[in-house]
Amino acid sequence: MGDNLSSYLYLFISWYKNVVKYNPMKKHVKLYHDAFMYEPGDWIGCEVCDTTAVDIHHIDPRGMGGSTEKDSPENLMALCRECHSYFGDKKKFKKMLKTMHYERVENIYKSFSSDQTA
Repeated sequence: MGDNLSSYLYLFISWYKNVVKYNPMKKHVKLYHDAFMYEPGDWIGCEVCDTTAVDIHHIDPRGMGGSTEKDSPENLMALCRECHSYFGDKKKFKKMLKTMHYERVENIYKSFSSDQTA
């Protein structure tokens, strides 16, 4: 039985290494993490409802005729699945999402600036 367990463990580790190797963090997710000083695995709150965020949403969409601009933290917003489904990619909510995100960015900048002067 011990040999079977070690064989399964070896296969799982090999599979996992391939998954990580071939599925690196998407560029816009890495940009968001770097801009807001998150480490992979950190808890990130949804910017709308403050539950656990699972998606990094492009406020101005990139595909299907959306923005051709390079990704920037100003256009990336952490959302939970429910908020992403409800608010994401809907024109009627874009202004609201931008306002909420810009206020968050401004608050982070202010707290960072006050930490630097203290």
